[in-house]
Amino acid sequence: MKLATLRIGNGSSAVRIDADTAVEISGFTDVGALLAEASWASIAARAGGTAHPLKHIEPSSWAPVVPHPSKIVCVGLNYRTHILEMGRELPEFPTLFAKYPEALIGPFDAISLPIGAADTVDWEGELAVVVGSPTRRVSEQQAESAIAGYAVLNDVTVRDFQYRTPEWFQGKTFEKTSPFGPYLVTTDEYALGSELRTEIDGEIVQKSPTSDLVFSPAALISYISNIFTLNPGDVIATGTPGGVGHARTPKRYLAPGETLATVIEGLGRLSNPIIAE
Repeated sequence: MKLATLRIGNGSSAVRIDADTAVEISGFTDVGALLAEASWASIAARAGGTAHPLKHIEPSSWAPVVPHPSKIVCVGLNYRTHILEMGRELPEFPTLFAKYPEALIGPFDAISLPIGAADTVDWEGELAVVVGSPTRRVSEQQAESAIAGYAVLNDVTVRDFQYRTPEWFQGKTFEKTSPFGPYLVTTDEYALGSELRTEIDGEIVQKSPTSDLVFSPAALISYISNIFTLNPGDVIATGTPGGVGHARTPKRYLAPGETLATVIEGLGRLSNPIIAE
């Protein structure tokens, strides 16, 4: 099953994506609100609200699949290729940092290069894991059942701010920079291993199977849930593969007029024009 959040009129609605329509799930303003219900899967499966033909939905109508997660936990250095290109050793434990919901944009929204930091904005295509139930101190095996599904995210990063201090946080959560969506694909319809690809104006700059992760989604949920409770709708961005602009010689960053696309086979495609703020 595929679930998404659509901007409809002056509000929004969680929807189920069928073959050629998006069906509103009445009573739920977004996928995060839906996941807060223990029986969310059955509610979504039997929903029969207003149907919107996909071909008539404007790109601007697609919101971040979970617009307001209580937590966005990001993982650094979790693809073997990216770790090696950055000249580091494989980690014993996950490298964690946070992103705020204000950073999220829809799957087709424009990415605004921030004033005063527009020259070092980099791409980081990622697999996002969305939590489907309250989760605290679980084993890896138990963590599997806590996953509602997967989506595509780009952890767009301002490298100048990221490396001003040893802490990465300030370069990772600039407002309206991180596309997320286009929909959540439930675990019964997606398995790790498909190709992740990042493109700039059609040029492939990142390409890796999602199976190249050092720490799997279940391992990450198990580890993080020992630190704090993960709630329904919380998001874990699992890290990026090799090919980021900052690691290139010469370095390369996003520029106005370009289009950044992030694709994971089986999960969909983000396509975001780059503009100056």
